[in-house]
Amino acid sequence: MRTSFYHYLMTERDPHKKDTITLFANEAYLDVGFPKQSDDYQKISHYLELNGDYLPEMSIFDEAWERYLEKDK
Repeated sequence: MRTSFYHYLMTERDPHKKDTITLFANEAYLDVGFPKQSDDYQKISHYLELNGDYLPEMSIFDEAWERYLEKDK
């Protein structure tokens, strides 16, 4: 069983780095409604489209998702 996307994303948090995925991870940490247990792309994508005001482009989520899948291999 793979870990949730949120669990992976939390490994990307860093208070000093300013790349887009790190900023996404830092903001997702503060988002109490984020689907923390999900590993479903569609569910998370839909959530972010409706609630992810902190995510300037969905392509950032797509890149993070690709890293998530690579890490799980």
